[in-house]
Amino acid sequence: MVINMSRLAKKPINIPAEVKVSVEGDTLVFKGPKGELKKTFPENIVFALEGTSLGVALKKEGKKKDPSLGSTASLIKNAIAGVSAGFEKKLEIEGVGYKAQMEGANLVLSLGFTHKVVIAPPKDISFKVEKNAIFINGIDKETVGMVSADIRSKKLPEPYKGKGIHYFGEVIRRKAGKKAVSAA
Repeated sequence: MVINMSRLAKKPINIPAEVKVSVEGDTLVFKGPKGELKKTFPENIVFALEGTSLGVALKKEGKKKDPSLGSTASLIKNAIAGVSAGFEKKLEIEGVGYKAQMEGANLVLSLGFTHKVVIAPPKDISFKVEKNAIFINGIDKETVGMVSADIRSKKLPEPYKGKGIHYFGEVIRRKAGKKAVSAA
């Protein structure tokens, strides 16, 4: 008996016309205009591919409800969005002398260290630099997020002047400096 306890997984997932999905055991293969992506899921989840919709459910009924069903539905939706439109993260560099530039496919950061920080892009990830902004593009949402977090960790924004690398639109909580504290 197949059961479905997740609110996200109750509704079938719609597949756009430009995306092709194939089921290979516990692995789903997504092919779209941006590329191909393979995702492996737990073996207790069953997939029902019917035309332009994909259903997700548990294989067997039991006392323990599997929380991975909703996560599986979200991962499938993200994979479909990735191969059809792709994902992008934008980072900003703030600070005197801090800059980013491209050398081939590699991202080279000058962050006030004695050396330059060189970051090679993983498979299916591309970098683009415009003035003080770094764009990370790719088809896998998880990989794009991990690469952008890795770049941000090279020079975290400091709380006094806000210098460093931060996400676009991220609010850096500022602290009062020594002068402001001693004058009060």
